[in-house]
Amino acid sequence: MSTVLSEQEQLRRQAMQSLLDMGIEPFPANEFVVNAHAADILENYDRDKLNYKNITIAGRIMSRRVMGSASFFEIQDSTGRIQAYIKRDDVCPDENKDLYNVVFKKLLDIGDIVGVKGYVFTTQTEAIAVHVEELTVLSKSLRPLPIVKSAEGKTFDAFTDPEQRYRMRYVDLIVNPANKDIFVKRTKLFNAMRQFFNDAGYMEVETPVLQSIPGGATARPFITHHNALDIPLYLRIANELYLKRLIVGGFDGVYEFSKNFRNEGMDRTHNPEFTAMEIYVAYKDYNWMMDFTERLLEYCAVAVNGTTEATFGEHKIDFRAPYKRISMTDSIKEFTGFDITGKTEDEIRVAAKGMGIDVNETMGKGKLIDEIFGAKCEGNYIQPTFITDYPKEMSPLTKKHRDNPDLTERFELMVCGKEIANAYSELNDPIDQRERFEDQLRLSEKGDDEAMFIDQDFLRSLEYGMPPTSGLGIGMDRLIMFLTNNASIQEVLFFPQMRPEKVAKVADVKDYEEQGIPAEWVPALQKMGFTTIEALKEANPNKVFNDLGGMRKKLKLEVAMPSKEDVLAWFN
Repeated sequence: MSTVLSEQEQLRRQAMQSLLDMGIEPFPANEFVVNAHAADILENYDRDKLNYKNITIAGRIMSRRVMGSASFFEIQDSTGRIQAYIKRDDVCPDENKDLYNVVFKKLLDIGDIVGVKGYVFTTQTEAIAVHVEELTVLSKSLRPLPIVKSAEGKTFDAFTDPEQRYRMRYVDLIVNPANKDIFVKRTKLFNAMRQFFNDAGYMEVETPVLQSIPGGATARPFITHHNALDIPLYLRIANELYLKRLIVGGFDGVYEFSKNFRNEGMDRTHNPEFTAMEIYVAYKDYNWMMDFTERLLEYCAVAVNGTTEATFGEHKIDFRAPYKRISMTDSIKEFTGFDITGKTEDEIRVAAKGMGIDVNETMGKGKLIDEIFGAKCEGNYIQPTFITDYPKEMSPLTKKHRDNPDLTERFELMVCGKEIANAYSELNDPIDQRERFEDQLRLSEKGDDEAMFIDQDFLRSLEYGMPPTSGLGIGMDRLIMFLTNNASIQEVLFFPQMRPEKVAKVADVKDYEEQGIPAEWVPALQKMGFTTIEALKEANPNKVFNDLGGMRKKLKLEVAMPSKEDVLAWFN
């Protein structure tokens, strides 16, 4: 299927060819060395000291004011935008003025990447700008950027459609450069957490992404096949069991930033591919880990935002330690009046249904309790709060509570009604662990497709002896959502998972005629960029009518202009 280029795309390809005809490579291979960036110049330039005399900067042309023998344009690099002033006789000191008159004025477009050598000065309007002495074409942009206009403090034609922004993140970052700050803060978070762990003496490690058993969590896995071994493999849903094997092997503390994959639903807080951090420390328990987690998140919040406070929607969150602590039993009792202590599976199921919660017969006791807590309790915790002492049935990898064998030594950290951390006193009794796995197997046989597999090798490792250990997992994507005030996980991922892009069929003459459009007007509409009927239907009919006259003259069409009523009918 051929692609019909829009008029803008055709003109840019023609400009590219003209550059080649002039002996100018539109995509040069040689290094272009820069020694300055926009933000540094704007922040540090002092005209009284006459600094920045010989600077080299490179970036994308984002606006142009082309005049006679002198013009202004804006360059955007990785740090921001700066104005540039270009004068014909400065960049073309010889008789040949083509670099300015032809290349700059006619062949360069918004979106093109150029390199500039010159000096910094202050314009008559007190703006800091680069006076261009040399101009180099570094990359020709063959597609026009969305033009974001602003006037009197208002923005027009902004590139704001979420699906387009996530699908074409590269365009989003160009025309909405403020969004870069989200990802700068994301990197600061990872660096801060890594520094905190390293300073504590713990080691960063890597564990397999392809696993023969999807263990360490209750989730539906992605399944693939290894051709050479002729076995099924799973993309990891968690790295927990491998990190515990390393504790068995003698490491005192290990951590990993892990790409995990769960073949489940997608929404504003869940992506099938996500990043988790898990850390395991020998000879510690969940009480120690709560203290450690408070100090960790306080440290990270300051590293990312310069303060322990963060705004999330209408809420002000404070990550300053200490955090409130409440058991799951007490939380459910507080918000539902129902005491889960000593209740059977059937009693809890009946109670859940009585609360209007959608539960079914495949759910075991732990899943039922989880549903009650999720529906009735967790949304009430805005400030960081540890929910502790989970029922045994909810925590197949967790040590029994030292004071109550029906509970486990587990906590989850809730912020703004969402879990961002999960931690245990790890179960290191191999006999108890085997029994818990077998309970999970029975749930799987009942139809729970999120129940855990039995990992025989992990059980074998425990039989060699694992020291008392506490582990912590943190959802990194969700944490950065809270630290950057983003309610959607797609905003904090460079490339979130998307449905396949619908590729509209390039329309032929017959398609236009079925829409009621005469064949003689098809070339004009295609030239205007309406290569699909869908694109035409999304256009402004009045604008199409107004533009047809100019296109008729440009293409020298020997046909009478349609009436405005005829054109409006094309859109019905």
